[in-house]
Amino acid sequence: MLLKGKVGLVTGGGDGIGRATCVMFAKDGAKVAVADVRLAAAEKTVMMIRDAGGEAIAIEADVADETAVKAMVDKTVETFGRLDCACNNAAGAGGFNPVQEVEADRWDHCHNVTLKGVWLCLKYEIPAMLDNGGGAIVNIASLSGVRGEALQAPYSAAKGGVIALTRTAAAENAQKGIRVNAVNPGGILTRAIKAYFEKVPGAKEHTAGTHAMRRLGKPEEIADAVCYLCSDRASFITGHSLNVDGGIMVNPHTI
Repeated sequence: MLLKGKVGLVTGGGDGIGRATCVMFAKDGAKVAVADVRLAAAEKTVMMIRDAGGEAIAIEADVADETAVKAMVDKTVETFGRLDCACNNAAGAGGFNPVQEVEADRWDHCHNVTLKGVWLCLKYEIPAMLDNGGGAIVNIASLSGVRGEALQAPYSAAKGGVIALTRTAAAENAQKGIRVNAVNPGGILTRAIKAYFEKVPGAKEHTAGTHAMRRLGKPEEIADAVCYLCSDRASFITGHSLNVDGGIMVNPHTI
């Protein structure tokens, strides 16, 4: 059990990668604060954890709202007594438009949740972890933030910012006992991507074909990476941006 005796916090824990991470945290021995802007979704995740014998609470939180983020971290510490690890997963969609056609409100919404939200989480998670003598944080970024992505300017730019922010926070806290890393998922079968596949004929097959493994990933495969990076087994890893992508970056079209 990688996280036995630890307390974890996950944003966007109501479904997809966030839910899988919450469940995996609990499976690996952590008590879990499940945060989501949709309280009912967070409560469903909590029910799954409790049904499996774990301990969890649901917290309604909009990560773009500083007051809500502070309350989220405070509630976690008040309930469980500490905060040891966190996965900042919540993100906002940026739409599918060329750069010159992106609306300002769409850009602002995506960045407020996806980038500002991660910064706000770090702002309050880090002091809470310093009170314990240390901890580990994993930010969910994206391959879109590494290489850019056509028609996804707001999202790609925000996720690129998450990667840079991760490195900055890692550098600032490396001697304070707090490790900060990022995970960059490839194509993962979440609710959002399934909805996209339903709208665009052939998109699922095309997306799977960009992976060297010729398949899409499961949320649990991202959760496994998050749990490892949050655990003491990753004690010498900080400031790293880990691609969990089924081989997208190795150019499978040459094989």
